[in-house]
Amino acid sequence: MTRTRDVIVVGARVAGASTAMLLARRGLDVLLVDRAAFPSDTISSHQVQLPGVALLNRWGLLDAIREAGTPPTRRVRFDADGTVLTGAFPEHDGVDALYSPRRTLLDRLLLDAARAAGAEVRERTRADELLWDEGRVAGVRLRGRDGLHVDERARFVVGADGKHSSVAAAVHAPVYRECPTRAFACYGYWSGLEMTHGELYQRPGCSVAVFPTNDDLTMVYMSAPLRGFDAFRTDIERNYLATTARCGDLGDRLASASRVERLRTTPDQPNRFRKPYGPGWALVGDAGVVMDSVSAQGISNALRDAANLSEALVGELDGRTSLPAYQTQRDRSLTAMYDFTVAMAAHSQGWPERLFLRTVARHPDEVPRLLAAFAGVTRPDEFFGPRTLLQMLLRPRRRDTGRCAGGDTDGLAAAEGAEATPSAGVSAPCPWRCGGGPRAGAPGGAACGPTASGRRSPSVRGR
Repeated sequence: MTRTRDVIVVGARVAGASTAMLLARRGLDVLLVDRAAFPSDTISSHQVQLPGVALLNRWGLLDAIREAGTPPTRRVRFDADGTVLTGAFPEHDGVDALYSPRRTLLDRLLLDAARAAGAEVRERTRADELLWDEGRVAGVRLRGRDGLHVDERARFVVGADGKHSSVAAAVHAPVYRECPTRAFACYGYWSGLEMTHGELYQRPGCSVAVFPTNDDLTMVYMSAPLRGFDAFRTDIERNYLATTARCGDLGDRLASASRVERLRTTPDQPNRFRKPYGPGWALVGDAGVVMDSVSAQGISNALRDAANLSEALVGELDGRTSLPAYQTQRDRSLTAMYDFTVAMAAHSQGWPERLFLRTVARHPDEVPRLLAAFAGVTRPDEFFGPRTLLQMLLRPRRRDTGRCAGGDTDGLAAAEGAEATPSAGVSAPCPWRCGGGPRAGAPGGAACGPTASGRRSPSVRGR
């Protein structure tokens, strides 16, 4: 008699391994497959934001991350073209730091946890096609390392196979919100780079992030508008170093450090929502929602998705209709951050954004709230909005702010002399861009919206 599993998960990186682990912990019969062998690397933004760290802690996996030598980042220095803010992340669900593990570590750890929970794991195994039964997905035709095919049947097949998901393509999962790619990314690993906290820089036309990772290395990431990619790729290393040299003393510190691996560069950064379920199938992680890496939300989104989808599948297998609520919950959690990310990836700042950050500089007690919004602890539109700006403007000015780029202890001397008129500049959070994306006619760009039939098409200013 043919065995029918509860769930087959296609894709064994963060989203897939976490989903398989959680389902197996509930006693389900789970098969997890991936064409790669582990440990293996993949393009990544690295940061596990506070909500993701809290989930790893809840699942009993955070200690293993720490024991592998992954440094915590509790404080961040945010330099937005002269307005400098320094602060600590707020405590969230028992954690107060983000981590930036190498994917060779994180993915293998989650895969091992899925295996320990009872999931069957097959590496170097491709999902060549889906099996169907009267309009419902009923399994997967797999091809192992020996080249032979085997059919595996299941009550549900989960596509956790990334932004170019073959499962999503096979089921024709509808895309109902999409924005064209706005930026490319490039990063490398450095040894001997002096740093005391995480660093974020925003400059006209680029963003740079500096965070510690495993093996006493530091990951230095940059993002810039896609329109400049062809010029950038003519000399990747020179242009990468020229970009980082615009960020305070970072260029000098990199000159005294050593790059230990090749630079990773990608223009493949789509922004889209797909419908995440149908008869016998579901999508998790980037297969369902993907966004530009500039906000470093991908890993945390994958972990959150895995937690929510595993609960929904348990409900479906018990005879309850749970997957529509999974989609609703996912979209409610991610829409504001998606809009925020797409706006950041445009790398264009007007006077409202600059005014907002200069106002935060007057009130250093607001910096943890800013970092919480960047980390996805709170919705970006709940902080980066006119109400927060007005509340800060009406409060007495604080004189003990952080330092500005020129060394002013006031933190505003360099900023207050700037002309408050719209202009191109650093990609900073904009109070007019969250909760529905940039408004048509608003500073910084046009809107990217739903792409379903009869709705407006995406557009990108200046492209």
